[in-house]
Amino acid sequence: MADPLVSTEWLAGRLDEVQLVDATWHMPGEGVGRETYEAGHIPGAVFFDIDEVADRSTGLPHMLPSPQAFAQAAGKLGLDRGRTVLVYDAHGIFSAPRVWWTLRTMGFPQVFVLDGGLKKWRAEGRPVETGGATPASTLLETVFDPFLVRDLDAVRNLLARREAQLVDARPAARFRGEAPEPRPGLRAGHMPGACNVPAGGLVNPDGTLKSADELRAAFAAADVDITAPIVTTCGSGVTAAILALALARLGREDVAIYDGSWAEWGGRADTEVVTGA
Repeated sequence: MADPLVSTEWLAGRLDEVQLVDATWHMPGEGVGRETYEAGHIPGAVFFDIDEVADRSTGLPHMLPSPQAFAQAAGKLGLDRGRTVLVYDAHGIFSAPRVWWTLRTMGFPQVFVLDGGLKKWRAEGRPVETGGATPASTLLETVFDPFLVRDLDAVRNLLARREAQLVDARPAARFRGEAPEPRPGLRAGHMPGACNVPAGGLVNPDGTLKSADELRAAFAAADVDITAPIVTTCGSGVTAAILALALARLGREDVAIYDGSWAEWGGRADTEVVTGA
């Protein structure tokens, strides 16, 4: 398969050929994605707000919207399944993979992530524009690939039957239960049988994703068999997508994400939580 990431050099000569999506999102209290977008974004990009284009009927953060709600929101942004879509964020690689995964789940066949994102683009002195965007809307059919998503019951079953490896993207201290969760009311620890590959360790200081060899080594160090079924998880389904993107770079386009992640599992009284390595 093709690498799911493209370089800033590649994009610089193709700004008019791709649909650009700014997927900037900040952890609670660290900023507002739309404000960051309006302060400066790659020319032509529209803003995809994962907190708005979401199932807001649940108390869980930025859960995947229904296919109907997604089609309506993405249509207002002018997104087109017939075009190549390129997603980026201001951090480098942080929230863009979440939107990359969302678009793939909703039937977009050609979706890529900008390696290094706006961080690298700006560092290279490339152009940015400010303000919002007024794209021409499109009419999208509802499409949904359930194989790329797992819910609570599915994760319970895969753990009980050992049908797939569950790989947690949270920092090691949170995974082991030694550090508190940033969201109040969640227990500390991890799901029984889960492996830990902290997403932050897969990204270089310049915001680019590490090489295939480095990624392969990181998963091997955590005893993850990258040839076997994998479901990724994290705090709220954002950095789990970084693991899915990394695995796609290694040829695994079929990795699913547990959408509720620790925000759901760690907030319930009827789920098993373990601590330690």
